[in-house]
Amino acid sequence: MKTILVVDDEFGIADTLSSVLSDEGFDVMVAMNGAQGLARMRERKPDLVLVDFMMPVKSGPEMIREMKMSEDLATIPVIVMSAVSEAMVREECDLQAFLRKPFDLDSLLATVASILRGS
Repeated sequence: MKTILVVDDEFGIADTLSSVLSDEGFDVMVAMNGAQGLARMRERKPDLVLVDFMMPVKSGPEMIREMKMSEDLATIPVIVMSAVSEAMVREECDLQAFLRKPFDLDSLLATVASILRGS
């Protein structure tokens, strides 16, 4: 079973994503900010990270930069979710995919499946 870490400071979004991904057969971990996300990854390395761009404590870009500097975490694929433009996100982050909020769940599941097939 593949493990996905969802990192989003909006509880409703994190909870919905967790439910949808669990229903699809994924093992889901949740963190409410980038600092918690890094801690969860160090406890148990996920196969994929879904992360919000703008969060308190540690933002998506800050978390991703720390991941890329860590030998153990650098290869984990990342999907960034945000309402800001894709160009701005790609300028700030090393990511495999971008989902513009609000996104539909079919797009999310297709993106997740595509990335996990390739890893």
